Amino acid sequence: MRVSRARRKIPDMAELHDASGVTSRDPALRWWTAGSRGPRILFVMGFGMRGDVWRPQIEGLRSDHRVAWFDHRGVGESPRGDRRVWTMKDMADDAVGVLDALGWDDAHLVGVSMGGMVAQEIALRFEPRLRSLTLIATHEGGRLPAKLPTWVGMRQFVRANTSRGPARLEAMKTLLYPPEFAGRFDPATLGERMAAQFGRPVAKETLVGQLSAVLRHDTGDRLGRLTLPTLIVKPCKDVLIKPSSSDRLRRRIAHARLLELADAGHGVTFQCAAEVNEGIRRHVNDAEMTSLARRGSSVHA
Repeated sequence: MRVSRARRKIPDMAELHDASGVTSRDPALRWWTAGSRGPRILFVMGFGMRGDVWRPQIEGLRSDHRVAWFDHRGVGESPRGDRRVWTMKDMADDAVGVLDALGWDDAHLVGVSMGGMVAQEIALRFEPRLRSLTLIATHEGGRLPAKLPTWVGMRQFVRANTSRGPARLEAMKTLLYPPEFAGRFDPATLGERMAAQFGRPVAKETLVGQLSAVLRHDTGDRLGRLTLPTLIVKPCKDVLIKPSSSDRLRRRIAHARLLELADAGHGVTFQCAAEVNEGIRRHVNDAEMTSLARRGSSVHA
């Protein structure tokens, strides 16, 4: 069934955040928060994307969670710093700097795509600061063949990061969404959303820095150490990160739960926002209840 073509104003991101600031580390990253009650969630965005691409999750979860997001170094309102290339460990340190700036001793962590790779490094190095982990459309790294997209994904990834204007947005649409989804969605509304969130590409120097981190990402042999509650979200029609990557993550993190979304592409956080938000909400609630039960057991021990 075709989505109604009735237009509604998309709120400016300034209308969605309650506070913002910068980290004290170099480079000083810009962060934002929304929501005044409930569990704390830090969102980590993917390759070349500003933090406000988390809009569907911010809109969906801010009423009963305290959510925070940020721009990676060299993206949006965050400076790139002096370094030409960096690693996932550097980006993990950046994100932990956001937690420090927020004054959050602990939080639930959600990462998508490259942000999921950053989230893995955070979890492995700073697990006591996390209450749960959610990994969306991401992989463990390792050998190059395991990291490569499908042929369609590779071609559209290059186009999306070398083109400008309508050509970039068209490539992004093919990269993020299966054709059946893009075909039935109101073109004007989808176009407006994409222009607002993807219409300002980042500098090539930043893309090189991030790509260097992605190509060196490798957590597979270490993921078995994790004990915190983990949710893996698998979009089954992803052309950028092969769906089998989620299955490998699930095997590495034996206690993790897998949420499969059969019709979703790499842009799952928008395409299936309701399902993703509900999955995060349940996962965070279960982790909170488990933590509460453990604290209660230790008191009565």
